[in-house]
Amino acid sequence: MHILLVEDNPAIRESLNDLLNNMNYTVTCCENGREAIDLLQGTAVDVVISDIMMPEVDGHRLLMKIKQNESLKHIEVVLFTGHGDIKSAVEAMRQGAYDYLLKPVDVQELGLVLKRIQELVLLKTEHRRLSQHFQEEVQKATKTIENELIAVRKAFAREIGTIEIGIFSDSMKQLFKRAETLHQNPEIPILIEGETGTGKELVAHFIHYGFGDVISPFVGLNCAALSASLFESELFGYEPGAFTGGNPKGQIGKLELAKNGSLFLDEITEMPAEHQAKLLRVIQEREFFRVGGLKKQQAEARFICATNQNVKNAISDGKFRQDLYFRLNIGHVRIPPLRERREEILPLALLFLNRLSNQRPTHFSKIHPDASSLLKNYQWPGNVRELKNLIERIVLYWDDEEIRPVHVRACLESIPSLQPTETSLEPAEDLHLPGSGLQLNDHILAIVKKALQRHGGNQTQTARYLGISVRVLQTYLKKIKK
Repeated sequence: MHILLVEDNPAIRESLNDLLNNMNYTVTCCENGREAIDLLQGTAVDVVISDIMMPEVDGHRLLMKIKQNESLKHIEVVLFTGHGDIKSAVEAMRQGAYDYLLKPVDVQELGLVLKRIQELVLLKTEHRRLSQHFQEEVQKATKTIENELIAVRKAFAREIGTIEIGIFSDSMKQLFKRAETLHQNPEIPILIEGETGTGKELVAHFIHYGFGDVISPFVGLNCAALSASLFESELFGYEPGAFTGGNPKGQIGKLELAKNGSLFLDEITEMPAEHQAKLLRVIQEREFFRVGGLKKQQAEARFICATNQNVKNAISDGKFRQDLYFRLNIGHVRIPPLRERREEILPLALLFLNRLSNQRPTHFSKIHPDASSLLKNYQWPGNVRELKNLIERIVLYWDDEEIRPVHVRACLESIPSLQPTETSLEPAEDLHLPGSGLQLNDHILAIVKKALQRHGGNQTQTARYLGISVRVLQTYLKKIKK
């Protein structure tokens, strides 16, 4: 910190100069106020310490000159006097002096005042730096945040665009080839048809994100989850005061939130009939009005619609506009149910199993051939979602090396086309039952005991042989010991 010391008494000036130098401050000395004013024009000074009573230009006038000069008013001024004139000191504080001291100067008091001033000077210097470069710093920080956001969006786009996509059949290869074409043509509206659980939203994500080269928003709206009265305001937004109970500041709709990204309208056939015409107009004209608004808003988003219903039947029943269907049908994608692509069942099951194995501690790593047969023969009314949920339940409730028939059966309430695959102890037609009845539990325990002996007491191998879990086997063993 640079201090300008102004004192007309040579002895006091020299004494204060030595004192300030011992405090490690840079000091420049002047004999009077006029000399100080001249020196300040070309020297960078942080603090002026001046006597009040001086000839020609006294401390008050020096203070006024400093505070009235735009380039000098940042300098802090400390005045001292030997007369103890409180009125003069108060006037100096009003004129902008930082503090005043009485002669003879108290060294400790002077040191504390200068320490506070040094902290203030550092804050003011930082403030000036930030003020001078504020816009530059804001732009730099904004650019950094934008770059980080873009990087996060790209990573998310890559993840969401490819996650859980298992393509194991020719039909799905053709489907995703078409989806990639639609991804590259965002001006085309899209209609995705498929049963519940086939992955319509997953395909919609892929159409939007591709393989991660898009960072624009993907906004979804479930048409079946909103009443007719709320649907329009959710889709288009509303102006302040548009209706009672709304946000007093208004609200933008999902269409505006999507911006130049994609608006995903799920269960499109459930859209209220009175709003279908408005949607058709928006798709064609690329503009809309908020509820209660008079200003046209531009619709820049891509429209991706999906349904698990038969659209043609909905048109025949008068629930869906035919002209809207023709407009959406330009980019048509039909996802076949899982029962029509059975070659994908086992690869998908293994895909889900491997992902779950990486997410949680489990020994499952493969599927037993008999369990595979059960999976392939099942009709999967819930499609891929049902298959994924089944694998998740098995991994959650059991811990084994491979998925077995007992696991699959425990998770499925009914298997319409299932054919027995296990080998019985003897053919069912040759099975003879005693007329007087039998104790089934005794026979089960005898089988368990025999199987355990065959495998040398190894419980894991015995459980695998019997098609049960180790925990169930241990339950039987407790009964045998009794």
